[in-house]
Amino acid sequence: MDTRATYDRIAAHFAQTREYPWPEVESFVAETVTEETDRALDLGCGNGRHAELLADHATEVVGLDVSRGLLGTASDRATERGFAVDLVQGDASRLPLRDDTFDLAVYVATLHHLRPREARVASLDELARVLTPDGRGGRGGRALVSAWSTAHDKFDAPPDTEVGFGTEVDWTLPGGETVPRFYHIYAPREFEADLAESDCRIVSWEISSGNCYAVVGPGED
Repeated sequence: MDTRATYDRIAAHFAQTREYPWPEVESFVAETVTEETDRALDLGCGNGRHAELLADHATEVVGLDVSRGLLGTASDRATERGFAVDLVQGDASRLPLRDDTFDLAVYVATLHHLRPREARVASLDELARVLTPDGRGGRGGRALVSAWSTAHDKFDAPPDTEVGFGTEVDWTLPGGETVPRFYHIYAPREFEADLAESDCRIVSWEISSGNCYAVVGPGED
């Protein structure tokens, strides 16, 4: 089952378990937003919990996800809670979005679902493409990227490993049915290498709660 079909299958139950934004996302937004922040992107928006946060700080928010089922839950959330978001179905490695558009973006818990590696790097290229460039009288766009890491205590991997691995992590629906989900579990050095290979420019990166996180900007012209 591919990622779109997987999340269409589990969308309703998955959305019920994703109520609050991640603390790392809240911190990133609080530290990054400026008076010039206009447009924001939630890439891999799921049920819209981070789009809701972005809507408090940006004039326009776009939420993109491959799953129509998850977009439906995001639409319901936006209606119920009264925040504005433009929802788009699309592939993270081929964004149907204009160049140089977003001042702020979050790309969390999504990169690790893409395969093969070329698709993951292509999605980072696309993220860099849609961020506003540096040098227009301001700092340019910034994005937070995250992925599961071999540093997570769920996985038994040497801390100095340089290459991650693909695996399946089951989602259990009410009633006991399990739905496998593909994950690429990143070695921290591999995460940094993929970012460096892409058009993104690394501003900072760290490991937190078993995830790799990076703040990135658009690449140099």
